[in-house]
Amino acid sequence: MKLSIYQVDAFANQLFEGNPAAVVPLEQWLDDDVMKNIAQENNLAETAFFVKEGNAYHIRWFTPNKKEVSLCGHATLASAYVLFEELGYSSDTIHFTCLAGVLTVVRENELITMDFPAQPPVPCETYTLLEKGLGVKPVECLEDEDILVRVESEAVLKSIEPNHEFLKQLPLRGVIVTAKSEKYDFVSRFFAPKYGIPEDSVTGSSFTKLTPYWANTLDKTDFKARQISERGGDVFTSLKGDRVTVAGYAHLYMKGEIKV
Repeated sequence: MKLSIYQVDAFANQLFEGNPAAVVPLEQWLDDDVMKNIAQENNLAETAFFVKEGNAYHIRWFTPNKKEVSLCGHATLASAYVLFEELGYSSDTIHFTCLAGVLTVVRENELITMDFPAQPPVPCETYTLLEKGLGVKPVECLEDEDILVRVESEAVLKSIEPNHEFLKQLPLRGVIVTAKSEKYDFVSRFFAPKYGIPEDSVTGSSFTKLTPYWANTLDKTDFKARQISERGGDVFTSLKGDRVTVAGYAHLYMKGEIKV
């Protein structure tokens, strides 16, 4: 069997920035083990698979250590880019169905905007493992699907050299660390070693927690943010009631064929 595959840099202002994701369009679902093996072989933070179902597309995402996740922003943006730019999708709006519900994606010129359910984090204890794993003392600690940590400054955030063995032992998916910024409204980093992602380049789903947190903290709803990983990427995000829009640019790096 031959399958098309695309690699797209998501949340990238230009090629070689943002977060690379693999996208595999399907006519029908493969066995889960095959999709997990493809994701492992790609060795990217996420590989997205989608199948057309009626007027929407059912989308699924797998990590390199063969785990399926319920929500992924950058690979959704990459999938929308492939539909818009490579597969001749004619409308400017795409509806994806997934484990997290219905995700609506809209193209406005080159900017791709995704609509996600907000996931406001709630205050939690500061785990001893968290401080050991980050090597810094949090200003504030909250949690939802991930642990969200605010640190004192962007300089402190940049200085973190995580101990992933400690972070792997934490109970939730990953750790978002954030701080105010002079150039941006806020900046962040994301660590998910238990999912085979020591540090993610740009994590779209993290902004479903970051946006309501900073909206409450800064008393505003529209933000220009940046995830300050080694590759880095700009994210435009807004809180709209119980929804969060997360927008960015994408660039095609590669397209090819898989033989399975």
